Amino acid sequence: MLFQLILVASFLASTLAVPTPHDSYDDHSHNVRKALPDTWYQPRDHPVHTLFKRAPGDGTNYPAVGSPEWSAGYPTNAPDPNTLPAAWVVALNAAVAAGKIPNVPQSSNVPNENPVYPNGLNPNGPTVCSATYKCRIPGDIWDSPDGIFASSFDDGPSPLTPQLVDFLGGQNDTTTHFMIGTNILYYPTQFLSAFNAGHDIAVHTWTHPYMTTLSSLQIVGELGYTMKLIHDSTGGRVPRYWRPPYGDSDMRVRSIALEVFGLQTVVWNQDSEDWAGTPASIESALTKFLALPKTPGLIILEHEIASVTVNAFITAYPQIQAAGWKFMSLAKAVNNGATYQNAQSSTSDDVVKADIILGLSSTSSMSTSSTLTPTSSSTTSSSATTGTSSPTSTTTNQNLAPTTTPTSSGAALRATRILTLCGILSTAIFLFS
Repeated sequence: MLFQLILVASFLASTLAVPTPHDSYDDHSHNVRKALPDTWYQPRDHPVHTLFKRAPGDGTNYPAVGSPEWSAGYPTNAPDPNTLPAAWVVALNAAVAAGKIPNVPQSSNVPNENPVYPNGLNPNGPTVCSATYKCRIPGDIWDSPDGIFASSFDDGPSPLTPQLVDFLGGQNDTTTHFMIGTNILYYPTQFLSAFNAGHDIAVHTWTHPYMTTLSSLQIVGELGYTMKLIHDSTGGRVPRYWRPPYGDSDMRVRSIALEVFGLQTVVWNQDSEDWAGTPASIESALTKFLALPKTPGLIILEHEIASVTVNAFITAYPQIQAAGWKFMSLAKAVNNGATYQNAQSSTSDDVVKADIILGLSSTSSMSTSSTLTPTSSSTTSSSATTGTSSPTSTTTNQNLAPTTTPTSSGAALRATRILTLCGILSTAIFLFS
């Protein structure tokens, strides 16, 4: 009898303890914040965790992309190594002190010629391992998985970017854009056309220099400002990949990218030479590459800088599938398919894009529920070009636990509890009679 009383009392107490939503939340839905992943694609002690804040809720009020406030504070030319953010310099010095940055001297470089290293250093040797000389450093990406045409374009954004984005949208495809930081400043609308369409954004430095000719601080500036601008313009996403201009990288350069900023170096295994070609020469090169064996997969160097380069790709596109290749955005084709260091993709809802794109305060009031449930569904993302919401199909990071919003009214819930309580009392009377 005593056990039965305790059991009923416990059940009754647990029922009454369920929280009731405030009446003001009744019968309407709420916007909810989605938390960023607890685990980045870098170890917890990597400096990139502290170099870029993880919006939303990072205490920063981001200006709208393309506004004067947005572009203020960024250099319009090559970054001054003497005025870099202190945290970047500290991270570089720590990596050097830890022996993570090889002591490779700067190269000298004449445009359109291979870099030359002092003291007779062999560019193909393990000390330098210059990507320009096709020396491959383990961990750098040169090939895509077998049978994959891993698509990417360099030097954007440009006035041609929307044409490329619109064409791929008609094919239900996206690509990876290795973007130049100063070009993002000059073409914010074109940048947003790619990002809002779900394309993957990666780093192509701030001013497109020969990277091995630069000092280590200059390298930090070229990468850091590009990463920061992308981060501040994409809802807090931190780029995961970078491509060296002209393919000019070596042990020192790629180590700074990786150890300071968490960036993985991406090169290519075929060069269309579209930047200097004619429609016929570009089409001929692409046709030749598509006829190659499917092992390894293709990473072709292409550019979105002129009508001839974009139109040549559009003309060749039908041949890709016809030749038996699977077309994928490069960033989704390699590793685990996550485009950013702290987010799955440009459309995944692990970052609230409206906080940055619309210039809203990241501390603005938004409701969340105490119930956490994994989900994979279509969500609504904000379009930066119009400031309005449009439905966008997104893939939710499975590591996340997106919040859900209570939809039942407080009155209805209280009525349910009364009925439940009556049932409990009836059961108790039956048990103890």
